[in-house]
Formats: sequence, structure tokens, C-alpha cells
Amino acid sequence: MKADQALFDAAVEQLHARRPGTLAGVAAAVYLGDGSILTGVPLDNINPSMTLCAETGPICQAYTLGKVVVASICVAAEEGGRGLHVLAPCGACQERLALWGPDVEVGVASADSDAGWESKSLIELHPHYWAAAYAETSKWPTQGEHSD
Repeated sequence: MKADQALFDAAVEQLHARRPGTLAGVAAAVYLGDGSILTGVPLDNINPSMTLCAETGPICQAYTLGKVVVASICVAAEEGGRGLHVLAPCGACQERLALWGPDVEVGVASADSDAGWESKSLIELHPHYWAAAYAETSKWPTQGEHSD
């Protein structure tokens, strides 16, 4: 399952629900293996080092529920209403999503796409994933190998 318009729309809906009346903010949405969607926003805190990425909430919720994440998207809205942008997952969120393997799809900005973004697999984003050195049977560690 790819990051698609429905996943994008779910993130935008979460953004507007969390920040009604403002045009700035970030929200994320993930598809689970059964096609359901979880959404999240960053943790706001006066101490910036205590905030969390928007993807963290739905990733942790999926893991807690024992569900598989198959796609993720992060949408940012700029102050002043200059539009919505899809942000590729930061390095920390790539590591979090890596638990579910190299085929997890994520939204990334793309000047070549009419939408301004497209879906790419984690292995396309990170073809030289460092933890591959610890994979016993493939080019990507299993979830069990991630937690060893």
C-alpha cells in the first residue's frame, strides 16, 4: 500500500482538527496493514528538545496494538497559508518505521509530480541502511533483529 491522497487527506484533517483556525502546523497519518489509518501531531512543549515528530504518535500506537505500518505521510502547513507540503520522514522516524521493513512507503516531496509529492519505499530513501549489517537472512533486519 502506498502513501496516497486518502492518507494525505487524513493527515490534513488531523492538522485542521488539532489547529483549528490557523494555517500553520504539522500532522501525520499512517496506514496499517488492514487499511485502517492512525493520525498524529507533534507534541508541543515550551522546551523544544522535548517535542516529538508528528509520526511518533501513530507509529507508537501501531506498535502498541501489534499492528503493521505499511505507509506513512507527514504534511506541513506554512504560516500565512502558502500551501501544504509533504515532508519525508526525518532520520529518527525512518528508524522507527524501519521496524516494519524496507517496503514501508512514505510520502516525499517531488517537483516531478503534479501533487508535489509521491510515495517511495524506505529502501529507496535509504538504500545503504546501516542496520543491514545485522540482518541475518536479508538486506534489512527483521523486527526481531531490531529489538535484539
